[in-house]
Amino acid sequence: MAERVCPWWVGYLLVSPVRRWFDKPEEVLGPHLKSGATALDVGCAMGYFSLPLAELVGPGGRVVCVDLQERMIRSLRKRAARAGVSDRIETRVCSAKSLGIRDLEGEVDFALAYAVVHEVRDADTLLEEIQRVLVPAGRLLIAEPSGHVSGEAFEETVASARKAGLSVVERPDIKRSRAVLLEKPR
Repeated sequence: MAERVCPWWVGYLLVSPVRRWFDKPEEVLGPHLKSGATALDVGCAMGYFSLPLAELVGPGGRVVCVDLQERMIRSLRKRAARAGVSDRIETRVCSAKSLGIRDLEGEVDFALAYAVVHEVRDADTLLEEIQRVLVPAGRLLIAEPSGHVSGEAFEETVASARKAGLSVVERPDIKRSRAVLLEKPR
């Protein structure tokens, strides 16, 4: 699936406390999660969104974090332990061809693909995999950096998501991003 892979060292910039001045994960994710939910963080890197997801799903919830790079996953595990949420975070290293989440079919309430889809060679396959693991009425939030992804390219991603069987629920306003919230049919 991978086409362009974010260098592992950029992960440290992505989890910088300075980023919270601009991107507030709780504001982006909060409206879409409830306690006890199962969430999927696709392309989680070092866990900028994973840790807030774990807080939002609470002790009865679960966050499955998937990334292509083992170094990112190792850092996420350390950060989750320090934050006291490692008991609700499961990490997986995926391959360039598959997220490796087939065992989650029909279990995920909410999935996040933040600044990820534009790095994938086969968005159709990625979105089909995500759609399969969502519960009926499960949701996927895709946000892509508006500086990297043109409006036309983003609409191609939305078309791929529709082709995978997801429907557009809304277009949330996320700073410096093009975003869409999608839902699996009930």
